[in-house]
Amino acid sequence: MPQAHFAELHPDAPASGAPHPHESARAQVQGAAPYVDDVSEPRGTLHAAPVLSPVAHGRLNGVDASAALALPGVHAVVLAGDIPGDPVLATFVHDEPVLAQGEVHHVGQVIGLIVADSMRTARQAARAVRLDITPLPAILTIDDAMAAQSFVLPPVTVTRGDATAALASAPHRLQGGFAVGGQEHFYLEGQVALALPQEQGQWHILSSTQHPGEVQHWVAHALGIANHAVRVECRRMGGGFGGKETQAGHMAVWAALAARKVGAPVKLRLDRDDDFLITGKRHPFAYRYDVGFDDHGRLHGLTIDMMANCGWSADLSGPVADRAVFHVDNAYFLGDVVVRSYRCRTNVQSHTAFRGFGGPQGVIAIEAILGDIARALALDPLAVRMANLYGPRGATERNVTHYQMPVEDNILHELLPKLELLAQYQRRKEAIPSWNAAHPHLQRGIAITPVKFGISFTATQFNQAGALVHVYTDGSVQVNHGGTEMGQGLNTKVAQIVADELGVPMALVLVTAAATDKVPNASATAASSGTDLNGKAAQAAARTVRDNLAAFVCGLDGCGAGAVEFRHGKVVTPKGERDFAAVVQQAYANRIQLWSDGFYRTPKIHYDKTTLTGRPFFYFAYGAACTEVAIDTFTGEYRVLAVDILHDVGRSINPAIDIGQIEGGFIQGMGWLTTEELAWNAKGELTTKAPSTYKIPTAADVPAHLHVHLWPEANAEDTVHRSKAVGEPPFMLAISVWEALRNAVAAARADLAGAEDRVPVQMDAPATPERILWAIGRPGAQEKSPSS
Repeated sequence: MPQAHFAELHPDAPASGAPHPHESARAQVQGAAPYVDDVSEPRGTLHAAPVLSPVAHGRLNGVDASAALALPGVHAVVLAGDIPGDPVLATFVHDEPVLAQGEVHHVGQVIGLIVADSMRTARQAARAVRLDITPLPAILTIDDAMAAQSFVLPPVTVTRGDATAALASAPHRLQGGFAVGGQEHFYLEGQVALALPQEQGQWHILSSTQHPGEVQHWVAHALGIANHAVRVECRRMGGGFGGKETQAGHMAVWAALAARKVGAPVKLRLDRDDDFLITGKRHPFAYRYDVGFDDHGRLHGLTIDMMANCGWSADLSGPVADRAVFHVDNAYFLGDVVVRSYRCRTNVQSHTAFRGFGGPQGVIAIEAILGDIARALALDPLAVRMANLYGPRGATERNVTHYQMPVEDNILHELLPKLELLAQYQRRKEAIPSWNAAHPHLQRGIAITPVKFGISFTATQFNQAGALVHVYTDGSVQVNHGGTEMGQGLNTKVAQIVADELGVPMALVLVTAAATDKVPNASATAASSGTDLNGKAAQAAARTVRDNLAAFVCGLDGCGAGAVEFRHGKVVTPKGERDFAAVVQQAYANRIQLWSDGFYRTPKIHYDKTTLTGRPFFYFAYGAACTEVAIDTFTGEYRVLAVDILHDVGRSINPAIDIGQIEGGFIQGMGWLTTEELAWNAKGELTTKAPSTYKIPTAADVPAHLHVHLWPEANAEDTVHRSKAVGEPPFMLAISVWEALRNAVAAARADLAGAEDRVPVQMDAPATPERILWAIGRPGAQEKSPSS
């Protein structure tokens, strides 16, 4: 429904809570919403292309760019020696050179840049550069890294109770392991930056980034100048998913270095193949576990090793692996437990943030374990999951995580049974054996899995935000905040919040581009906290302006400030009402401040990063999904037949956007676990580097039956309008697809064996048709799945 149409139909409705369309939707559909690559290039703009390492690990002896420089239209080559500031990027670990020098560490590492008149010429010239590299031994897998004890950061262990004793005394015990692959972000808009030299050594950087503040810091650090000399701007991104949190900083630094050398604006836009080779992915993980449990499937003890493939440098691997540790419990109480986390260094791309930020890799571990337990005991997997949940709201037992955070708001004891009824889970589950018996070559499976996802940056200092609200004399409102818009609807929600705070129609509120000269030191738009943080900051700024206007009107009408209301574009007092714009004009004439800043810091959070204990999260978001699948036992092909989701977004600010995020997150998670396979060859080259070889889900993969229901309760914590974050939590609902596939595989194996199958299903993710066949163990199929 167009925004104007909605407003016309509901003129008295608050903006928040309504399904307003995305603020840029119409412009995007019309092709009128510019991205970085659409911005008109200043006269004299040149283009850069990267020179990439062709080997996974080697000694860089020399670079011969003479053939490239001889090509018409080529202006310069940029190498590590051209960096005026620190040649190492300003990352937390400070372990990644801006441009390779001395050694190369993965296929696709950027060694230098070619600057030319056009993008085509620059890319052609980059391929003409000759590199002298002596190959060195490379570590390409988690197994190799563990054998060599090759880590980007030291291993971390979190313990509670006595897992060894609990395992020894448990009535039942299982050991197992599996692997989960990485995932390419595959944002529709690739990585791009435009560096514009300004007067007196200043810089303007247009960047497709989730973190303008970090881009500012990185560029200043590499150029050897102060942060205040670098202005970074991002109006919108064509998708990010975490892939533009740190990785966008590389593009901006490279573009700025090239622009400094040639003394002209420089744009760097990666083509898709280079983007695949250069940028990091979701971290692949491998797991080993030993679990003890009773006859009802309740956990008695657990030890689990989680090994993350971090690539060649740390990037964000530390906090990603930490969050996997925090979420290895998912929704379940782990009493006696040992969690060991290994951060493996390999000679592949340096893996980075991705939607869920390690949470999915933690959640899938415990869900796989509980699925194995249910099959071992021949119990309903949902019953086993219910038996292991944290205590319900108000419980004083089984309500503290293994990292010592109380779980105070667990709604899953109510949410899961409600979804069970909505999806008619029991009826469908009971019908599957008969259906499978009648269709021996097509086997169905069904699963319900929950999610409990912690909301906040685990690095406490990032849980802060600022905003500016300007009210102009015609009554229109401009808002600027530190968050970035990547299609998730952040600016739409912020506009709704500010409109309600000032009591004006949403059409009067404009949210402008994120820029480091407006709101300084802003955190990345990540950790699902964009609305929580920036919405609260914008609300605070708008409230200050509103209070200024209320005090002014009170002086005119002789009433108390509490008697003034702002609604439907009017300012109402006991003596009458005025148009908002008229009040603003009168206030301006009386020199009343009509703009303000706002600031917000998340309360209650704290944790010790050396022991990984405390309260790293403000609250938890909950949800569950029921998925039914069918597999072809001859080919391993599958189809997702039906999905029912019940998800907790608190009091929704925009139900249309929230449902879209739930649907999109689920489908992206389904891709991670089923079709999106990253494959490196024996030389360390990523061979799945284009849409022809890397398969993201398409519209054809979305089941016809995909029903999303929102949990009706408000957030118990004081978030903006008592809403909850929605960006990342739904991603993990797709684990229900993987568990349903494993249940279908177990049914197929039992059919082949002619008996009940209680052996754990050995299947890595993504569950490609090949892996499904291997897991079934059909005669003639390869016996062992390759490691992810």
